Amino acid sequence: MSINKEELYYKCLDTVNERIEQYNEKMNSISGQNEQNKFHPDFDEYGNKGEMLTEYEKNAAYLDRVRNMKETLANLDLDHRSEVIRPGSVVETENGYYFISVPLGEIDLESGSKVYAISTDAPLYKELDGKKAGDSFKFRDGEVDIVNVW
Repeated sequence: MSINKEELYYKCLDTVNERIEQYNEKMNSISGQNEQNKFHPDFDEYGNKGEMLTEYEKNAAYLDRVRNMKETLANLDLDHRSEVIRPGSVVETENGYYFISVPLGEIDLESGSKVYAISTDAPLYKELDGKKAGDSFKFRDGEVDIVNVW
């Protein structure tokens, strides 16, 4: 079975864009509640930040992360043809497929295939980095063979 790399890329991009939209909506909702309740971002009388501000900050951090993911995706060279695993590679192993890109987890393709989108920060990528088809790597309690890289 072969993976359509372009479809995979756009599924990842769609997922990232959906997350950006969700975090923007959440932050706009919190901002609206702040204005409605005349919430002030300073510390309260007990020296604590308000719960709404904390939620806003948390969503701002999530938004920043997914924006960085979008930038990472935009910088991938999908046309590269390298035998060696690197960012932008799709790796076929005896256990499944991996897209070296951003940490989105399982991506379902139209063909019914499942691909795991992982980042270069993932421990699994540390095992895959620089390897090529025919090599093997340690994963959990065993060795996994790399079938193909594109």
